[in-house]
Amino acid sequence: MNNNMLRGGLATTLAFLAAATLVAGCATQSNSNSVYSTGQAQREQIVRFGVVEGVRDVMIQGSQTGAGTLAGGAIGGVAAGSTIGGGNGAVAAGILGAVLGGIAGSAAENKINQRRGLEITVRLDNGEMRAITQEADEIFQPGQRVRLLSSGGVTRVTH
Repeated sequence: MNNNMLRGGLATTLAFLAAATLVAGCATQSNSNSVYSTGQAQREQIVRFGVVEGVRDVMIQGSQTGAGTLAGGAIGGVAAGSTIGGGNGAVAAGILGAVLGGIAGSAAENKINQRRGLEITVRLDNGEMRAITQEADEIFQPGQRVRLLSSGGVTRVTH
């Protein structure tokens, strides 16, 4: 078996593993008022009522796992190193490909993890003001009557 066939199989395997890592790293936790984690289900919540004072569009940024950087770096390094030049040229191309691929992978993971959100300011019935940020999966408008559900440091605004 020649070295080119061995390198091609290794490159394909590394690219597949890097892509699988990227996909696995893209799973993010929801900030929706309608989604509960297993640990939040069947837990008592404090319920307060109030009126929406203001709503502001925001972006919710999920946490960076590093999977995008790793996957992009691996794919870029293998792709550039196995297709450009030979010997030291291939090594240099592989290193450059890994750096550029890592940057691109990090940017892709960053974009994938962003979700549209709302910062909702509520005046509670007792006069206190609260601002809660959550995914924009419901429409809220100033003057609407809402309820705040709070448990374990997490508060949701619902109709």
